[in-house]
Order: sequence, then structure tokens, then C-alpha cells
Amino acid sequence: MGFAQLVIGPAGSGKSTYCSSLYQHCETMRRSIHIINLDPAAESFDYPVAMDIRELISLDDVMEELDLGPNGGLIYCMEHLEENLDDWLEEELENYLDDDYLVFDCPGQIELFTHVPVLRNFVEHLKRKNFNVCAVFLLDSQFITDVSKYISGCMASLSAMVQLELPHVNILSKMDLVKNKKDIEDYLNPEAKVLVSELNQQMPPQFAKLNKALAELVDDFSMVNFVPLDLRKQSSIQYVLSYIDNCIQYGEDADVKVRDFDPEDD
Repeated sequence: MGFAQLVIGPAGSGKSTYCSSLYQHCETMRRSIHIINLDPAAESFDYPVAMDIRELISLDDVMEELDLGPNGGLIYCMEHLEENLDDWLEEELENYLDDDYLVFDCPGQIELFTHVPVLRNFVEHLKRKNFNVCAVFLLDSQFITDVSKYISGCMASLSAMVQLELPHVNILSKMDLVKNKKDIEDYLNPEAKVLVSELNQQMPPQFAKLNKALAELVDDFSMVNFVPLDLRKQSSIQYVLSYIDNCIQYGEDADVKVRDFDPEDD
């Protein structure tokens, strides 16, 4: 059985930086992981790339040959990947063992993980190859500056959860850049009454029922929770990694290591 993280989130949310920091952390811990680039528009990396979609197709070539814009070109590239799951991806996955740990660094176009079925079909292919997969949704913590943006982030995350149907971990990235962490902490364990009150203050009265429904969805069912990530702290990276490992049952089949000690001489 293999293990995989599907790192998703809006453009600029810190996905590639997360992958780089995760690789460095695992290297320090002498733990093997493989980072895979699924962004055909990527230019450079701060981590060794184990697999690269640009070997199959690149955004620049598509835009030049088909006269498409960046967004349309990227969708074309991902659909081309979907068409080659049984060929290119199958061949690439043969290079990895059953217990390898793969991290897929995905593009930031939000439609790819909210309503376009490309990533969902990609995930289904991994499942058929006996991979346990977890979706890791990154949201820039600096985006969470008020309740309306928080709700917007929750709805984007929830849309990805419904679309991908995977174990799902939401991460507030770039916590090291937040000046007033108290503002963020208020949204880690929000209360519905507080959310409704703040929403009603910002929006016209006709949205009161909608505000109440959204706040209750976030609060009552605990559908969306965020884990803060500060890349300056190894303990924060390890906590997030352990959280994800638990979701995909990584390490549960590992043998318990017992160290033998020689008896002390009398």
C-alpha cells in the first residue's frame, strides 16, 4: 500500500513552499518522501522533483500552439494528463515501491478541485493503484482577516471535500507572516452565534437566513476546521505531518522496533 498527499489550494496559498519545507523536514528526520509536480506552469523548485508533468505537457507549449490563455491552457494540460493516466502516470508510478510516500504539488486554479473532474479522476486512479490519499487544502492565513473571507475560505474547502471525497486536512499557511495571531485564533474554533453576529453586521438584512445557515454549517457539523502552520517551527511541521499521517494510516503496519540492551556488568 502506498501513501499520498494531494496538496491543493488557491494560487499563492503556499503549496510549493509547503512541499519544500515538508521535504526538508523529512530529510532531517531521515524519512523518505517523493515530491511530484502536477503544475504545468511551474518554473523552478526548491525541492528535488521525483516526477514532473512538464515531461508530458507544458503550459507554454499549449498556449503557443493552441493560442490559449493561461487559465484555458492549464485546464487543457490537466485534461491531457487525465487522458494519459493509464500510460504516462502508470509508467511513472512503477518506479515506486508499495510503501512509498508521494506528495503531489497541484496547480492553484480553484476550479480544478471544486467542479472540474480531472483531479477526482486522478485520485480514483491512485486508489486503484492501492494508494491511501489525503487532500491537503492550504489557505493563506493573511486572507482570513474578517468573517466574510473566513466563510468564503470554508466554502471553497467544503467544495473540494465534496468533489474529491477524500480524507481532508485544511491548513492555514503563512502563520509566520501574521502580525496579530489573536485575529486568526478566533476562527480556529468559531462559535456560530459570533459568526452570525459578525456577518449580519457586514451584510444587508435580507441575507440573515443565509448567514445563519452558513454559520451553522461551519459550527454544528464541524465540516471545516483549520490547522495553523508556521514553517519557522519544526514542531508545527511535524504536528501537521502527523495529523495527515493519521488520516491515511501511515505507519500503522510498521513493526515495533525494540532495542536490546546488554546487561550491565556487576
